[in-house]
Amino acid sequence: MNTWSTSGPDANRRRSQRVILSVPITVSGTGAKGKFTEETKTLVVNAHGALITLVAKVSQGQQMELKSASNPETQSCKVVYIGPTVQGQTQVGIEFTKPAPHFWHVAFPAENWTPVADEGERAAKGPVKASKL
Repeated sequence: MNTWSTSGPDANRRRSQRVILSVPITVSGTGAKGKFTEETKTLVVNAHGALITLVAKVSQGQQMELKSASNPETQSCKVVYIGPTVQGQTQVGIEFTKPAPHFWHVAFPAENWTPVADEGERAAKGPVKASKL
């Protein structure tokens, strides 16, 4: 299951909104070639994890440790998605093993927030008329 899809039946069941945010992080774990530590960045974050890029080869379900450059805490996580590889870096979806909604130090949009993608649908319906107060 692609947990990072933005459409389909799972799109409305997300536990938290995603935010496109590049955060420098250090990821450590044990991969196919033994222990590794890699400095990388996030592509997208949410209250339950992130989408990151890794050179290290990892597998779904693999446990890792994550450290943000802006946060002294270390967060345990597991690989929940392995995406495409571009220029030697693979997109990897990670999920925190324990809830950590404040790990990224980001205020996430409310659950009922409407993504910008829906703006096109609203625009197709015509302009919104302003009312006098």
